Amino acid sequence: MLKKFLIFLFFVLIFQNFQEVLAITANNGKMVKVGISNQNFSNYYFKTISVSATDNFSLIDKSDNSLISDFGSNENVQINIVNNLFTIISAGTEIASGIKGPVVVESENGFVTVSNLKRAGKPAYYRGTFEITKVPKKDNLFNVINVLDLESYLRGVVPNEMPIRFGLEALKAQTVTARNYVLRPRERNYHNFDVCDSVACQVYYGANTEKELSDRAVVETENIVAMHNGELILALYSSTAGGYTESYENAFSTDLANGIRVFPGVPKPCLKAVPDNSNIPSLNSESAARKFYTAVPDTFDNASPYFRWTKEWEQSELENVLKKTLKTQSSTGFVKPKLEKAEDFGKLKDIKVTKRGLSGKAMSVDIVTDKGTFTVQKELPIRRTFQKNNISLPSANVIFDFETQKPDKNIKNSKPVKKIIAKGGGFGHGVGMSQYGAGEMNKQGYSYGEILQHYYKNVSITTYPVTLSNQNGHDSESQVFYTKDKMASLIIENKFQFSKLVIVINGQELRLEMAPHLFKCGKFDLSPYIVEGQNRITYMLPYSDLHKKPVTLYVEIKEAKND
Repeated sequence: MLKKFLIFLFFVLIFQNFQEVLAITANNGKMVKVGISNQNFSNYYFKTISVSATDNFSLIDKSDNSLISDFGSNENVQINIVNNLFTIISAGTEIASGIKGPVVVESENGFVTVSNLKRAGKPAYYRGTFEITKVPKKDNLFNVINVLDLESYLRGVVPNEMPIRFGLEALKAQTVTARNYVLRPRERNYHNFDVCDSVACQVYYGANTEKELSDRAVVETENIVAMHNGELILALYSSTAGGYTESYENAFSTDLANGIRVFPGVPKPCLKAVPDNSNIPSLNSESAARKFYTAVPDTFDNASPYFRWTKEWEQSELENVLKKTLKTQSSTGFVKPKLEKAEDFGKLKDIKVTKRGLSGKAMSVDIVTDKGTFTVQKELPIRRTFQKNNISLPSANVIFDFETQKPDKNIKNSKPVKKIIAKGGGFGHGVGMSQYGAGEMNKQGYSYGEILQHYYKNVSITTYPVTLSNQNGHDSESQVFYTKDKMASLIIENKFQFSKLVIVINGQELRLEMAPHLFKCGKFDLSPYIVEGQNRITYMLPYSDLHKKPVTLYVEIKEAKND
């Protein structure tokens, strides 16, 4: 699409002696607020907490930026909330009270920590600062929020979301998806912070779990995101797709403005069902799904321990499970009719998957009993309905069978046993990137860009979009990005028709003059100025009394594939 715009857009380049230009310091100002939970990730609300740091640290009242007190390394300081005001206690002595907050915990040369909190079996150390912030509309409760720059945050995410053994290119793909996830989340459920630290968002264990190879993946994808038509994509991922990812709308619901939740959800153009092997047909029929998930086809997910799995119950066991889970899942709105009382369930007669996604994922399941039929919809409610030992199904890529075992001849008065067997593949929702699949693609020599473009359709790999404007004084910004291919293009979203722009790419200044036009995007080849490895680009918007509207720019290092 952008190529068509070139017909209507031209650039006149004036080279200014090609001399080194002093670059503006790269902008690392994208900050992330991470909610820190308790030891078992069950709670983000606190009444009291003890904090410390690995070096000297300070507590500051952010309401007026006043210093509360300084403390030595490893000194434990207790923070309480009473009458919605903070109290500070050190060595059993109250040293400050009546503090409005938020209370900032910062250490110039050390990591901040919550006393006795562990992550991955180690003390939980965090880069950046803590902000101890009151919870809106909840008396005498606060959140512990780790505030740090995005790239440092990713160093504490990537090795905890993906095993290091998966390899550098897989880790790079994971880094980009994790960066997208923070910048463009599916839901915003938290008042005081952007993202939580558990599997409910993405796993963040802090500085003490950082690894050399995952750090390299973060550095070598600095500022890189996945985009579709100029917008950051929702980069969902899960452990194992089972060899075939699912379209977003077939796994997730959409909340409408009137509060109604609808399923299937609204489609997302980049999150489409993708088979690892192009020879695999659509699995939305019962026969196709059964054939696929009872076989072991060659896919990128084969190495996963959840590539194929089996769960089984005796009939009475499953009936007791369903009496509990159907009642619980009825509150989601995806069980019809609702099960109010266990005695209303009856005796299980059959389980029928009545609708499947393209990957064979169960979208609607009828649970037939002698007292009626209960219909369960959507991936997560289905998984949570069919529990084994209080654990949900690994995925909703599942088929069901009823089998009757003959009486045991060695046991007197033994009776036939009716069993229900669930067979399936994958672990997680199966939408977007499969982490195990990314690991196998890395092993087979695929680059991180190729991994991302396999799992996300019609996406380009770019730097994070920068918006400049004379009006707010933000008229320049720098970015660092890495590329192996020595190819890149500058994308300019110029809907307000700027005529001039200056960029400095690896020390060379380029002055761009753009002809006014009705189209909002332009594309300029930067490849002659790109080097293998690290590149630095600075965007500068010349001041003009006539143009004070914003212009958005980014560097595209891998074009979208129009699948």
